[in-house]
Amino acid sequence: MLLTRFDPFREFERRFNGYLPADTKEAANVTSFSPAVNTREDEQGYHIHADLPGVAKEDIHIDLKDNVLTLSGERKHKKEVNEKDFYKLESFYGKFQRSFTVPDDADMDHIDATTENGVLNIMIPKSAPKESKKIEIK
Repeated sequence: MLLTRFDPFREFERRFNGYLPADTKEAANVTSFSPAVNTREDEQGYHIHADLPGVAKEDIHIDLKDNVLTLSGERKHKKEVNEKDFYKLESFYGKFQRSFTVPDDADMDHIDATTENGVLNIMIPKSAPKESKKIEIK
């Protein structure tokens, strides 16, 4: 007799997936992931570096609305090995979204984004400092 340890989460998942419609089961195979992101500030501006290995440039979206920069996209990876007596297919899919509040002194018209070797670099330059103005009382 073989004894196996009871895993309530696996049992819940097995039972829950039995009640899902077919199209929902397929969508459940798409997982989300949260890419590692580093942010820094220097004299020139604000920098965002996101590690996005396996994410194509076409699958990355950067939106700016109401001083919030949103980075989103989807990772699609498929590795297939087809040999004479062996076949293996591995697929990794995942959607992500990260949002950042852009400081008031940022120059929204000159944001630059580049990607190289799976790293997305976003540079948000600082606008010229506004000089204080003395107001004369009449």
